[in-house]
Amino acid sequence: MVTLSLCTMTELRDEPPKSLEDPTEILLQQLSYYRATALAKLGGLRDDQLTASIVPSGWSPLGLLKHLVFVERRWMQWGFEADQMSDPWGDHDPDTTGWLITPDDNVADLATRWAAIATRTETVARNAQLTDRAKLGGRFSSDPPTLGWILAHVLQENARHVGQLDVVRELIDGSVGE
Repeated sequence: MVTLSLCTMTELRDEPPKSLEDPTEILLQQLSYYRATALAKLGGLRDDQLTASIVPSGWSPLGLLKHLVFVERRWMQWGFEADQMSDPWGDHDPDTTGWLITPDDNVADLATRWAAIATRTETVARNAQLTDRAKLGGRFSSDPPTLGWILAHVLQENARHVGQLDVVRELIDGSVGE
């Protein structure tokens, strides 16, 4: 069973304060909020509930978590930083429409990986401008997006998938809310 203590990368809290003015801080704190909310949504689920799908498309809560880890890694490290990666699409199952999970995947390890990726994202974002373009040679060979665009995209991915987890969690055990 997953416990809420796995939110070690960030504390579960309300959305960032409305008093924030720095656009980079707004994006980073919103991302932090949605990461914590995603992990909290998985709290209390048994292993069989984490790995089973209850939706027609076939994804599982654990598969969705793995997808979110890879999304941020894919967009920030492979995308913005142009780091070479052997498996940027390691969350995709080529045989189904779902996300790939392996017997070794578990919430604790994925949360730890996500925390490291989140720390790297925050460091990169605080040392760059939102108008900086992604480097060529990783994910992009031409027309790279800006850091601001990438952060907004990663944020919308997190928000959309947390909404999906809301529905799945309600279907599993009636749990609702953020």
